[in-house]
Amino acid sequence: MDDITRDVVVIGAGAAGLTAANDLRKAGLSVAVLEARDRVGGRLWTDVVDGAMLELGGQWVSPDQTALIDTVADLGLSTYSRYREGDSVYVGPDGEAKRFTGEMFPVAPETEKVIDEITARLDAMVAEIDPDKPWEHPKAAEWDKISWDAWLRQQTDDDEAVRNLAFATGSAMLTKPTHTFSLLQSLLMAASAGSYSHLVDADFILDKRVTGGLQQVPELLAERLGDDVLLNQPVRRIVWGDASAAPERVANAATGQRVDDLRALTARVEAATASSTGVTVIADGVTVRARFAILALAPVLYSRISFEPPMPRLQHQMHQHISMGFVIKVHAVYETPFWRDKGLSGTVFSPYELCHEAYDNTNHGDERGTLVGFVSDQNADDLFRLNAAERKERILESLSHYYGPEAKNPVVYYESDWGTEEWTRGAYAASFDLGGLHRYGADQRQPVGPIHLACSDMAGAGYQHVDGAIRQGHRAADEILERTRG
Repeated sequence: MDDITRDVVVIGAGAAGLTAANDLRKAGLSVAVLEARDRVGGRLWTDVVDGAMLELGGQWVSPDQTALIDTVADLGLSTYSRYREGDSVYVGPDGEAKRFTGEMFPVAPETEKVIDEITARLDAMVAEIDPDKPWEHPKAAEWDKISWDAWLRQQTDDDEAVRNLAFATGSAMLTKPTHTFSLLQSLLMAASAGSYSHLVDADFILDKRVTGGLQQVPELLAERLGDDVLLNQPVRRIVWGDASAAPERVANAATGQRVDDLRALTARVEAATASSTGVTVIADGVTVRARFAILALAPVLYSRISFEPPMPRLQHQMHQHISMGFVIKVHAVYETPFWRDKGLSGTVFSPYELCHEAYDNTNHGDERGTLVGFVSDQNADDLFRLNAAERKERILESLSHYYGPEAKNPVVYYESDWGTEEWTRGAYAASFDLGGLHRYGADQRQPVGPIHLACSDMAGAGYQHVDGAIRQGHRAADEILERTRG
């Protein structure tokens, strides 16, 4: 096993970790980035499937995502707009597909009025929220105790209005059933995009794509770090604080053997928790000794690592109240973008359909047409109880309700199933359960001794997006640089 020494060791080669590593390198510190997968990018993954380039993970860039926009420009990448010419399609409770233009779904006038009124109410509430500190709002505790679904149903008994309002943060973003997360968590999701209106505006939130795929962002960031990015290195143990100075403890950590002085060692390190005396990070093929570490991975994966001494009690409790959502991202490629000939933009919605939303996802300059659709939360769970052929049939049938029978016959079909990814375990990101955001939010980004934390799951602005990951990478690097100057 190789043994190397760096100023900072970063665990996770996604956008957050690689951003932090580049910032630290520019400031003159030495870094090593350990990545469990055989590729960089984390939840960004552009791959070729049956001859079609597909973005299996994150892909869109919206106007408010200035950290991502700046990074894309710095890396010399170009963007192009999502195709949006023509009519959108909405399927209502009667199963009828209706064409429309603009932001409002073609619902009954009384339902439209309710949606407009509650949207205005939500925009006013979101305007009072600091996305980086939503728990500081005077009503944070109150808003964190009621579910998103329950709050909406307090506002109106119009079920169609509730379903359409709930959709934006439920199925579309947090990808959890709307009774499982709080109003405050929903307001954070909206505040991270600037407003609730932004979040429900597909032309805003899904504005542009990177030519050639968004995974190029972490790939090019990794290129700048060269051999200091080590793949296929899942981290098994982190020995931190005073314990990192004990070579006999590190050696035993690497082999999994017990040591007699563990209790004394743990007590000594707990007494020095507030200090930073370094870390030793033990992966499958390398041990890295460093002054600081950055955990740049989803908090649901922290439990895959043994911490010696253990993380403090607060972190143990907090991380049990954070979980991933779940969504199937469906890619269907056709010989031509046939929906365009029908005057359709490819943008479709329905809280009543298995695929609750889909878009024209045709690659820049590609003659073939690609649709991307989404199946979330309970629907996604239910689909994976079926075999692959049944699942495909159900999904394509749902797409045909929007686009017509041609949607049933793609030349390439693929389902992104991040729930089976060992180093992700869900999609798009993690969120707190009811009451968790107010209870633990202020602590989620706090360093633990020499260990700093960064990922999109704990972002404010850009929450759950690549933009948020980049912002958190900058923040973690700044924290470490401040400590080195002190």
